[in-house]
Amino acid sequence: MVTVDSFDAFLFNASRALCSPLAVFIQIQGCLIVLILALGWALAAYVRGREIRRMKSSMKSGNSFAFLTLDINELEHSNQANLPRVTVVMPLKGFGEHNLHNWRSQITSLYGGPLEFLFVVESTADPAYHAVKCLLADFKDAVEAKVIVAGLSTTCSQKIHNQLVGVDQMHKDTKYVLFLDDDVRLHPGSIGALTTEMEKNPDIFIQTGYPLDLPSGTLGSYCIYGYHMPCSMGFATGGKTFFLWGGCMMMHANDFRTDRHCVVSGLRNGGYSDDMTLAAIAGAHKRLITSPPVAVFPHPLATDLTFPRYWNYLRKQTFVLESYTTKVNWIMNRALFTSHCYLSWGFVSPYVMAGIHVAAALRHYLKENSLEGTVMTCNGLLLVACLAVCTVIELLSMWNLTRIEVHLCNMLSPEAPQLSLASYNWCLVFIAMLVDNFLYPLSAMRSHLSQSINWSGIRYHLKDGKICKIDRHKHLVPKITDLAGKDLLGKQGSIPKVAIISTLSRTLVQWRQPKKYNI
Repeated sequence: MVTVDSFDAFLFNASRALCSPLAVFIQIQGCLIVLILALGWALAAYVRGREIRRMKSSMKSGNSFAFLTLDINELEHSNQANLPRVTVVMPLKGFGEHNLHNWRSQITSLYGGPLEFLFVVESTADPAYHAVKCLLADFKDAVEAKVIVAGLSTTCSQKIHNQLVGVDQMHKDTKYVLFLDDDVRLHPGSIGALTTEMEKNPDIFIQTGYPLDLPSGTLGSYCIYGYHMPCSMGFATGGKTFFLWGGCMMMHANDFRTDRHCVVSGLRNGGYSDDMTLAAIAGAHKRLITSPPVAVFPHPLATDLTFPRYWNYLRKQTFVLESYTTKVNWIMNRALFTSHCYLSWGFVSPYVMAGIHVAAALRHYLKENSLEGTVMTCNGLLLVACLAVCTVIELLSMWNLTRIEVHLCNMLSPEAPQLSLASYNWCLVFIAMLVDNFLYPLSAMRSHLSQSINWSGIRYHLKDGKICKIDRHKHLVPKITDLAGKDLLGKQGSIPKVAIISTLSRTLVQWRQPKKYNI
């Protein structure tokens, strides 16, 4: 039986043990990891903030359309008439609460050149098929858009299959193809900004962006935010980057027509992750990936995003490291796997140690006849104080980057209700970061051992980094997706009337208005 005295002795001995050279190193290392994160977010905030200052300067000079372009001369008819044709390919799966808002933001783009939208679904039984059909019926001939039924994938993931089917059916004069996830909320000038960069620098292989998560209040949604934020600094470079987000990728259409660098065959023959595959191709052929500073997109998370759904999402994210195209790509993925796991637990461990130090110190001061001086024989509390200071700096840097990105999104979409930081719970943010970093290595190890994953009701099996088997069974299909809470089942052959009517009603009242983030 464990007594109070034995528990106190355990705490005091544990606290003393955590003052060993190795334990002190781990705690100091944790402080450094926290400070490096803070520095990365500070640099990202500088890049995003610089773009805000440039937009404000342009507005002061009389450019009321700075949210579209900093050079108002680009809006002249002679320039707009020469803009290249862009095809937007959106692979769809399911229908959720934010889809209509997102789709409207995409098809109401203020890009001045020829623009077509291809919504690609697996089958007409997908709830997204009837939902997008109803949306496009409202616009009739105002936009060039159509819905394509791609059928089932057999050699790659369903998303990649849908993308490639869309590319096969794009207009013959298309110069650039833009792949968008259906949970991306575009700004009016986003397509124009991406196209302008492609025109300025023909050496660009892929242009990308990154989402700004809008947590819905659940711990699961904050864990998603905590997972994405460290990655966001790699996209806030204002130019060249080595990272790629599959939710927004603009590429040269001819690269697909000619299968340059085996882009099409690399994706089609066993491809699981579109962004990891294309990033590997870019690295192998030393091609340029860029991320313009305005390519940050509001990403409202589902209001009922539960913790199990977050875990499913994390499993899918770690599983991408098991896919690869070449031996070099395998080595890079293994290095990323190892470093991410090490840094994740290196981030969490100091907080566990700090908790033991604090608990032992409290017992020392509150209990009479305690083991005198056992806690204070080392610098345990000093390490706790250092970690606390570093954590405050980190959260302030994280808050500042989020504040700047919210401000930038508001400036880029002046017609939309303004986003606000008021809904963010920073205590939950801190807890979510601990939870996410603790679970990441567990998820990564499980992905490595299983070599299979259930993605939206389809189980993919990998062999040598490529999909070798695809299982489709009704019992594998979840009712809703992880992040957006999209309905995957629906009623086959029928229109999801209640969902569409209710969502359209909200849309008529609140044009492109996020559900919980207005002020």
